[in-house]
Amino acid sequence: MTSTSPRVTIKDVAARAGVSKGAVSLAFNHKPGLSEATRDRIFAAARELGWAPSPAARSLAGARVDVVGLAICRPARMLGLEPFYMEFVSGVESVLIEHSCSLLLRLVKSPQEEAGLLTEWWRGRQIGGSILVDFRADDPRVAVAERLGLPVVAVGHPSLAGSLTAVWTDDAAAMREAVRYLAALGHRRIARVGGAAELGHTATRGEAFDAAARELGLAGAWQVATDYSGEAGARATRSMLTAADRPTAIVYDNDIMAVAGLSVAQEMGVRVPDDVSLLAWDDSQLCRLTHPTLSAMSHDVHGFGAEVARTLFGVILGEGAQSHPVATPVLAPRGSTAPPR
Repeated sequence: MTSTSPRVTIKDVAARAGVSKGAVSLAFNHKPGLSEATRDRIFAAARELGWAPSPAARSLAGARVDVVGLAICRPARMLGLEPFYMEFVSGVESVLIEHSCSLLLRLVKSPQEEAGLLTEWWRGRQIGGSILVDFRADDPRVAVAERLGLPVVAVGHPSLAGSLTAVWTDDAAAMREAVRYLAALGHRRIARVGGAAELGHTATRGEAFDAAARELGLAGAWQVATDYSGEAGARATRSMLTAADRPTAIVYDNDIMAVAGLSVAQEMGVRVPDDVSLLAWDDSQLCRLTHPTLSAMSHDVHGFGAEVARTLFGVILGEGAQSHPVATPVLAPRGSTAPPR
């Protein structure tokens, strides 16, 4: 006859940590009311005993945070090439790991498809909350999330997010800084290769670009919209550099388009930065590997993703998470910008 070890229970964990069963529940449901030292002691006791709360028990307690959803409206191939989302997701994952939580990532073709997906996820109890990105004016996901009571964080300006908790970067201030920097170098013909026109942050950057150009009296400032791809960035750059009155500086809405633009300039024999200055958005490793290295509007994308995830857990657990901005992207001048000649 073989003997079996008694099953470890929450009571055993509480006894090992010297706390109540309620304190163990608070710790594992990530709710306030415990000091960090007490939480650490509880988690250490649980690890020593090999205990973890069952998913069913956490669900019944109304604190199912095992899975967080994220849908991105991008072609799969483009997403794989875009450093921003790779860094953003890594930041989100760094926080999910702390909560023993998984990320359910899905690519969609439209905001309407994502709105339906959110309904499916939530009603099917597949997620405890979701991160929403790439907001548009009158975005259909806002009404769906509000109607469902789905815990979400909107990655975008509050003006686009309705009553949803929002976390955003100040793209308008960053764009004004970019234009002013180039103008201070002496550039009077400045162009912008923007992203998709329907996206809220594209419009915000575009309005800030125009406002800064007017403020500085730059008659030779213009913009074009693209789909963020390297191919579109290359086409826009080629068109600009073959114009009769070509720009002496170009601002790109992401690093992929800036790298493509640099390649086009070199192919055409246009010297960077002697003949044209280039400035990228999203300062990824790509910007440091080119020759010359690309100047960029830089911010901590990994940290941004982590802050979004932390805020989402605050929403899920009812801790009064508030909408708030994170650090504004700041200028990182490098070899691709210089005064015009």
